[in-house]
Amino acid sequence: MITIYHNPRCGKSRQTLALIEEAGQEPQVIEYLKTPPTATELDSLLQKLKMEPRDLMRKGEEIYRELKLAEKKLSRDEAIELMIAHPKLIERPIVVKGKQAVLGRPPENVNSLL
Repeated sequence: MITIYHNPRCGKSRQTLALIEEAGQEPQVIEYLKTPPTATELDSLLQKLKMEPRDLMRKGEEIYRELKLAEKKLSRDEAIELMIAHPKLIERPIVVKGKQAVLGRPPENVNSLL
């Protein structure tokens, strides 16, 4: 089963979803802005991605600037909590299959899971 953490307004997210569907897969689609992951789920995603929370943050988002996150030193838990409170901070799309996950930037990254 493939799961995509998706934002339908994002071109890269739509392209990644299309690649999955073109490969004959029917992914579970989670619109993470409507249904943000829990702290446990986000921590698990980060482990599967082999990334730190700050690496998964969208640094160009207005909320990132408003909260002055570039200037703050955050613990792993603090960063995860911020991303849950402000899901726009989570880079997208994230595609998960079993114990593996990839960031769909570029969308072709998903091919490693198909």
